[in-house]
Amino acid sequence: MDTRPNSDEARDVRVNLHPYTNARKHQQTGPLILERGEGVHVWDNHGQRYIEAMAGLWSVGVGFSEPRLVEAARRQLEKLPYYHSFSHKSHGPLIDLAEHLVEIAPVPMSKVFFANSGSEANDTAMKLIWYRANAMGEPSRKKIISRKRGYHGVTIASASLTGLPYNHASFDLPLPGVLHTGCPHYLKEAHPGESEDAFTTRLANELEELILAEGPETIAAFFGEPVMGAGGVVVPPDGYWAKIQAVLRRYDILLVADEVICGLGRTGRLWGSETYGIEPDMLVSSKQLSSSYQPIAALMMNERVFEPIADETNRLGTLGHGYTAGGHPVAAAVSLENLRIIAERGLVENAAETGAYMQRRLREFAGHDGVAEVRGVGLIAAMELAPAAGAAPGAAGAAMNAQLLENGVISRNMVDAVAFCPPMIVTPAQIDEIVGGVARALDATLAAR
Repeated sequence: MDTRPNSDEARDVRVNLHPYTNARKHQQTGPLILERGEGVHVWDNHGQRYIEAMAGLWSVGVGFSEPRLVEAARRQLEKLPYYHSFSHKSHGPLIDLAEHLVEIAPVPMSKVFFANSGSEANDTAMKLIWYRANAMGEPSRKKIISRKRGYHGVTIASASLTGLPYNHASFDLPLPGVLHTGCPHYLKEAHPGESEDAFTTRLANELEELILAEGPETIAAFFGEPVMGAGGVVVPPDGYWAKIQAVLRRYDILLVADEVICGLGRTGRLWGSETYGIEPDMLVSSKQLSSSYQPIAALMMNERVFEPIADETNRLGTLGHGYTAGGHPVAAAVSLENLRIIAERGLVENAAETGAYMQRRLREFAGHDGVAEVRGVGLIAAMELAPAAGAAPGAAGAAMNAQLLENGVISRNMVDAVAFCPPMIVTPAQIDEIVGGVARALDATLAAR
């Protein structure tokens, strides 16, 4: 840590509590302070350049400092810097963005509800699912199923959906009525000698057994990411989603696709739901919706979901839910321009083509000593390190992450899986830059054992 009394590093330690950070360790080490970004690169306050191989937090699709997004924000700030959508109010960017999202949805959708983050949107989805159950005269149908290692946010409700221990420990979570079923990670979860087909059949059967044990009349919805992100970039085996959806349809259980990471191009298709043949009743989008230039999230729902909710608002006189900044005009205007850029520049196609190149290059490490698995799809990937004998879970991933930073590559480790998710503008040459850093970091990590 820079110990100069007035340095930004020292000031940060004095005043900030950081998310996903060991607060005591932060007091000793201090932060990496980023000052500017351009394209796929960012610079710290000492002038060091890094390639942002995580697109911030899986989110800066069009790269940093895109002038069209800056201009879209400026124009909207000058015209209508803020307004809400409570009590029959609306504005042009809100209407335009909702209309566009319904048009590009992977399956027919009816309405859009705006929030400020994926956590809020998933929280809203849970509330609306409960609200709908009451509207339909099914007050016992309130339980929600998500998956171990799934990630759906950090509000009290969405953190309950999340299936990671550190999101529950000491927070008194998950909430009652949130259930977790198996994670589709074949490498770690398959039984010895079990084929991928047998593995996915077993997971579908375990889901059905859970539903029957709890009572199908008590299960309202199933939440899932097309590809699990923060749980370690878990790519589902072939046939997994078809089998899961067959179970859900059998018991009339809603399906919510959490596309906060996968959506708007990351998997090489516009939606992860398209990549894996998922037909959701509700869909959550955030992160790449505005390339995270502005906080915004969208919850889409089909007629099956919307109609009972609308009836209940009519019975009660209002929908008693909403966010002050939900559908903020500046965020909506930036999102619209961001979606135009993604379409005009063929960034979904680039995610498919350059993503395939990234997958090939990273898989060159698959047989390397110390590498357990390389996996991914499109422009999202992970390298799973084999832990050293006697090492604590996460030690190898943390060491690799630190070495990547030393080599000018910003990544993120989830336990011992190191993730890569560069902006969708990334070029093959920049993938080579990332892979070069990975090679050097991996050698240094293994040499230090």
